[in-house]
Amino acid sequence: MDYITVEEALKKGAGKVNLRGWVYRIRMSNKFVFIVMRDHTDIIQCVVKAEDKKLFEEASKLTMESSLKVSGELKKDERAPTGYELGVSELEVVQIAEPFPITKDFSPEFLLDNRHLWIRSRKINAVLKIRHTVTGAIHGFFRSRGYYEFDAPIFQPNMSEGGSTLFEVKYFKDKVYLSQSWQLYAEAGIFSLGKIYNMSPTFRSEKSKTSRHLAEFWMAEMEAAWMKLDEVTEVAKDEIRFILKKVLENNRKELEILERDVSLIEKYAKEKYPTIKYAEALGLLNKTYKMDVPFGKDLRTIEEAKIAEHFKLPVVVTHYPTEIMGFYKPPNRENPKEALCFDMLAPEGYCEIIGGSERNLDIKDMENRLRKEGEDPKTYDWYLDLRRYGSAPHSGYGLGVERVVAWICGLDNIKDAIPFPRTMLRKTP
Repeated sequence: MDYITVEEALKKGAGKVNLRGWVYRIRMSNKFVFIVMRDHTDIIQCVVKAEDKKLFEEASKLTMESSLKVSGELKKDERAPTGYELGVSELEVVQIAEPFPITKDFSPEFLLDNRHLWIRSRKINAVLKIRHTVTGAIHGFFRSRGYYEFDAPIFQPNMSEGGSTLFEVKYFKDKVYLSQSWQLYAEAGIFSLGKIYNMSPTFRSEKSKTSRHLAEFWMAEMEAAWMKLDEVTEVAKDEIRFILKKVLENNRKELEILERDVSLIEKYAKEKYPTIKYAEALGLLNKTYKMDVPFGKDLRTIEEAKIAEHFKLPVVVTHYPTEIMGFYKPPNRENPKEALCFDMLAPEGYCEIIGGSERNLDIKDMENRLRKEGEDPKTYDWYLDLRRYGSAPHSGYGLGVERVVAWICGLDNIKDAIPFPRTMLRKTP
């Protein structure tokens, strides 16, 4: 017997079809059993009539999430959830599910405790399909521009984003750290391959319980030789617009399931994004919105949200204060208090989705800043070699995959942007 997906059946619209899936909802009366069946593509209403006693008896045994195979005649019915109804003529029960623990009005924590089951929900199904498009678009974007995919180790001997967020791991008789970023190894890679990118798991031991942080997340990073700050920010803008266009091409149905305002995604996909300096951002915050943010202070979520909402578009903020930036972000020669770096802030309160910079080429400056951070520059000797042997200007950035997915999907919490989230308080299931 040839089976088709629910989506294929809905496109067919009429005629005999064979389907298989799971009970999404079920409702019974003396005359009918209404089964809303789901598969990985969509849902469809299946009707079993009491006239067929054997079939009706089998259908009456079904419970939520029971697996089944059905055959029957498909017809249009505006009252059905997706506009079509299947009159069942054959039914095979594959497995009767035990009472499903998830029904209605459960807390977010309960749903996370049962993530292995909640992942079947239409919401998470839609999010994961959009995530699939996002990750595929990232590969497509960079490969279409001549970038090479380049892998770096997960076990690393050094920090790259601050020692306080390192996950320490026993490594035989020694110790190493889980990767905070691909960047340091990417800077070696560009002297061989020129333009490279990567997407891999990243780990930050941040003691944060916010809706924007994960202990394990995926980061898509790029690095390119000969690229300056004004060029790398434009690559970042192009990448985001490319991703959004792919989601609009492939996932309008999923955006509707998530009740996302598609017109906003269309706007973000076609408009130009502004670039402002950190000092300009402070002027906007302090003068227009009567906030009191001194120079030298890193922007908090509330301040980032205000900036992005002012433009109602993704906005790039450059030239943050050097003193609060990582050792690899170089000071601006024209004003050493400013670093040649940037963040991209997403509107609607989603804030930072990309962070990057030109890379520091001054060995002495990096050694001094590492010492200030309590690091021994000798452990970075291999990295500093990149400045000793044929150094050249280069730049790169990292894109938080879950943050981009959460923004596109309009999610309240970043935990729903990844199949099985890991946070300060959650390591299971």
